[in-house]
Amino acid sequence: MNRKGKVLLVAALVAVVAMAFRVSWNALRDIANAVGADATAATLYPFVVDGLMALALVATLVLAGRDRTFALRVLGTYTLASLVLNYVHGLVPELHGRTVDWGRLADWDPANWALVLLATSLPVGSIYFGSDLVAKVLHHRPAPIPAPTVNAEKSTETVSNRSMADLPVSTPPPITAHPAALPRPVPVGFLKSTLAAKPLVSIAAAPAVPIEPRAVAAESTRPRRATGRVPDVAKSPRPKRTPEQLLDEARTATAGWPDARVTGEGIRRAIRTSPANARSLRDTLLAERAAAAKAA
Repeated sequence: MNRKGKVLLVAALVAVVAMAFRVSWNALRDIANAVGADATAATLYPFVVDGLMALALVATLVLAGRDRTFALRVLGTYTLASLVLNYVHGLVPELHGRTVDWGRLADWDPANWALVLLATSLPVGSIYFGSDLVAKVLHHRPAPIPAPTVNAEKSTETVSNRSMADLPVSTPPPITAHPAALPRPVPVGFLKSTLAAKPLVSIAAAPAVPIEPRAVAAESTRPRRATGRVPDVAKSPRPKRTPEQLLDEARTATAGWPDARVTGEGIRRAIRTSPANARSLRDTLLAERAAAAKAA
């Protein structure tokens, strides 16, 4: 429904409620006159009953949980009370012409006492229940709306169902480490002084001449050690297999597998090969199965 239609619907509802209130206002005013209210109080009496019904309806739409249940009970109670008073107004014609005695709404005394108690207690109840409903509405805090998680669930499901070995982008082959012996450090020899030995002279006769020492690094005459052979521990325990051997092993490992299970990741784990070889073997096996199915 568009905005114009909603506005017309609300306007029609307001008109119907206003006319219904006018009809109920006549009956409740006469009831108020019968229980001793003056002209002003009798005019305001319908607003006390039917007005609280409207307030309880609004509180029902706003509140939640136990507060909403309380507002519904207030709405139901005052709706029933208004219905009873309107019904009594229709049964007692004397109320229309204000010829009934004060405090007399029924011929049977117990029924009359109950009706008078109902009519006189509704204003007090409106003060109490109306204040409580307004306080609940003002202190109400709506619950926060949770963020949608549909996209997050879809992305999680996509990532969990995706096989890393089946990606269309080729995976580079693993890097094999080749152990190599590092060159041994060259030992540095003792520093040798280049000063020539001079004969001893008398300390008193020889003049004081400063001596400037000069030092050079001694060259190492030790030859570098040749690198030995690679130890057996560093060698790969499995010899390199040819494509035909890999295909035979893949056929044997996937003989009883359904087509849905023949994936690159499954083949890689079964025969322990690289992802690139596993994808190639997967395509070959699926092609062979498709050709065999057509031939059959």
